[in-house]
Amino acid sequence: MVAYPISAGEPLAEPPRAHFDCLETLWFQISGTLCNLRCNHCFISCSPDNHALEMMETGEVFRYLDQAKELGVKEVYYTGGEPFIHKDILAILERTLRDFPTSVLTNGLPINDQRADRLKQLSEGSRYSLEIRISLDDHDEKRNDAVRGKGTFRQVLNTYQRLYERDFLPILTVSEIRDYLDPEEPHTDPFQKYVDLLRSIGVKRPRVKIIPVFEMGMLPIPDQATALSTDMMESYDHSLLQCSASRMVASDGIYACPILVGEEKARMAKGSLQEALKPCSLYHAACHTCYLTGMTCRNF
Repeated sequence: MVAYPISAGEPLAEPPRAHFDCLETLWFQISGTLCNLRCNHCFISCSPDNHALEMMETGEVFRYLDQAKELGVKEVYYTGGEPFIHKDILAILERTLRDFPTSVLTNGLPINDQRADRLKQLSEGSRYSLEIRISLDDHDEKRNDAVRGKGTFRQVLNTYQRLYERDFLPILTVSEIRDYLDPEEPHTDPFQKYVDLLRSIGVKRPRVKIIPVFEMGMLPIPDQATALSTDMMESYDHSLLQCSASRMVASDGIYACPILVGEEKARMAKGSLQEALKPCSLYHAACHTCYLTGMTCRNF
């Protein structure tokens, strides 16, 4: 059971398909590919001027939330781009929290004191949980800012403290960028480094999620990308793949997973969640990364 290589961009003749079990998790690419930062490893190349995927209309988000409730969705995630640059994000979160546990994936920079206060009000006024995930790319300030931009390290920690003071316990989400790992500390557990960083700013129960880097978007796709073969999936537990129980909604349709948003071959339907509830093709090299790592974009 060996994966066979394909050239970047070359279509796979007969890729395997992931089983679809049920729609447990619904994602929203709410701000499209628009972001206030331009991180040099972003897997969908988000930036202040990337309009490949546009902001979602608020009414469109609400329509999908109604569909999600009818289909028994268990939790909702908002990502981008940067979700907090959407003009109606707070109203959207208020609406979502009526029916679903809700998470927001953010770089943290747009969350000032006023927004933090409003988020606390929304959280305290809902029967469902509001989780905030804040992105960072290195426990070292210089290396992080080389990826995300000068000054972002300090701004992220300030936002984390701002939310922590309001009784949130944000999840620090870190991309495993090997180029930025300290070569002089090869045996150091990177997870512990981030735990120590959060403890250094007074966080008593640090929460850290480390995710693999996907070679796509801002990063070059390898000349020989590894694909999944049908025989590799024969005895594999498909429930380990998040596409077996989740879908991603964007301004131009519904996709198999958050990683492949914007990929035409990963688009499952337009407008109707019900139509997107079917097996998806495991055609992309990113599918192989999920296969190897057990990667999930969810909080755990």
